[in-house]
Amino acid sequence: MRVNRKLMSAVLTIVDNQIIDNHPPETSQTYERLLELGIDKADAKLMIGQAVSVELFHIMKNKQPFNYERFIKNLKKLPEGEMED
Repeated sequence: MRVNRKLMSAVLTIVDNQIIDNHPPETSQTYERLLELGIDKADAKLMIGQAVSVELFHIMKNKQPFNYERFIKNLKKLPEGEMED
């Protein structure tokens, strides 16, 4: 699969902003939890980016609003576990 670098950069910017702004706080909590598990910073942000991407997909493809509950559930599944669609 080919990686869309611009899209990946946009998702990682969202992750960075959520961590910096501590909004939602679960993003920062998940980031810290992943670091405590020994996952490096870049990989932790990529993992969180998976949960962000699920929400972006639903917003853009299905014209659904951001689903906060699903987002939090997906964050809690990290580092293992399949993302909920």
